[in-house]
Amino acid sequence: MHDLVSLELARHIAAGLPQHPEWLAIACVNLERWSRLNASVPSLIRCYKEWQILLTQPVSEVCAALSAPTDEGQCLRQNSPFAGILSAKEVWEIKSRYRYATTIA
Repeated sequence: MHDLVSLELARHIAAGLPQHPEWLAIACVNLERWSRLNASVPSLIRCYKEWQILLTQPVSEVCAALSAPTDEGQCLRQNSPFAGILSAKEVWEIKSRYRYATTIA
């Protein structure tokens, strides 16, 4: 369920990113901060560097990577630098939808 929620959150970000290119700057700031805080964790630093490279690509490629239903997309979403982009209400609504869906299944 967590992967489905993560994918849905990423799809919402990808849908809004073309209209909000300033979100890329927020993602870059997050990556810079996380890189300082986690400098002693090589696996995280590798992931952050991958995101830093991806964020230099056209917005369409960033959106495609964010919402890719692949193993690579899932790995990227585990450390998405777009934390703080969606409102708490948006996140809660998405999580609630999936929580409700699993309780009736």
